[in-house]
Amino acid sequence: MKPVVRSPLRDQIRQTLLDGLISGRWGPGDRVVERQLAAEAGVSQAPVREALRELAALRLIEFSPNKGARVRELTQADLREVYVVRAGLEETAVRLRRPPIAALRTHLARMHAAGPVADQVRHGVAFHREIVRAAGNEVLLSVWESLGIEVWTHLSIRLFRTHALENAADHAHLLAAFERDDPGAGVLLREHVLSYAETP
Repeated sequence: MKPVVRSPLRDQIRQTLLDGLISGRWGPGDRVVERQLAAEAGVSQAPVREALRELAALRLIEFSPNKGARVRELTQADLREVYVVRAGLEETAVRLRRPPIAALRTHLARMHAAGPVADQVRHGVAFHREIVRAAGNEVLLSVWESLGIEVWTHLSIRLFRTHALENAADHAHLLAAFERDDPGAGVLLREHVLSYAETP
């Protein structure tokens, strides 16, 4: 791992941890050793500890007495709980304000051009973030961001073999609903999000 050279250190360590969870460097039940991670990054243990606490709030990491931090054994129920909340937030966003069609078209075009699943996920999450941001409600956006949407999407694909739903075809249906001002667009979006938690 390359040494961390820019601040804020906590955010960079957090991203390193998220990347490690997504890539499989740390799997369910694995210990995440503060001292080792701090040495690899060339930082003190303080920002590592802060980053781990943030991931604990996302229910990705757990702390055990005398054992330190471990990756949680994630379950299908955990995934479902996250996506039920996410679905409600995104449906609420649509009810508050119609998302910007031009911006969604741009994200959809990027999804069409994307290759690997990781790129599909990134652009798909950006599509959904645009919908939530357009609502103009900072509390709503903050809660949505706090769910760790991108990492949960990656983990659902890797751990539970859920469908890689972050693709252009799935989102084209949503865009079409927004373009025609479909009154059922919010419900369609909710069902779309909930389908992420389904196994094949």
